[in-house]
Amino acid sequence: MNETKTKEENLQNSQTTQDERGVIKIKRDTLRRVLIILVKFIILLLVFGTGMFIGAAKVKFSYRWAENYHRNFGGPGGGFMRDWRLPPPVNEFIDGHGTFGDVIKIDNSELVIKGKDNIEKLVLIKDNTTITIGRQKAKKEDIKIGDSVMIIGSPNDAGQIEAKLIRIFKGREAEGFFNFPQRPFI
Repeated sequence: MNETKTKEENLQNSQTTQDERGVIKIKRDTLRRVLIILVKFIILLLVFGTGMFIGAAKVKFSYRWAENYHRNFGGPGGGFMRDWRLPPPVNEFIDGHGTFGDVIKIDNSELVIKGKDNIEKLVLIKDNTTITIGRQKAKKEDIKIGDSVMIIGSPNDAGQIEAKLIRIFKGREAEGFFNFPQRPFI
């Protein structure tokens, strides 16, 4: 009888330890799953935060680029719609990456432009140069001596401007670019 009691106790003890081991194993598996889910969630938050940071940087750049467009591409420093009754200051147009003035000489793919303060600049016309009259596409043959032009391009090592865009102003468009009235329009 003692043997049976001992066997029953051993059996109960072994079942209890097996149950405890099963519970411990279940707790470990649950803890492991919870930790894996937490790590994945943290990684997801980091990726999302990085995307938000990069997106915000792109928006900030685009906003500032748009706000400064007129300064970067030859417009007046106070914006296009500042006090419209006053003449714009002559010294606010770009120099190194463009010029504005009258064509005084044409030689094949080179133009000499007489700009503000009677400074002459040499402009090179490349094959990829866009030429417009108003909003219409034009050819380099359409540029005539005496035309008022706006040039946007890149300076080269020789001090010339390699034109990317040439806009020709004809007729009323060209009037008054260099002869600004001295008094406000009233």
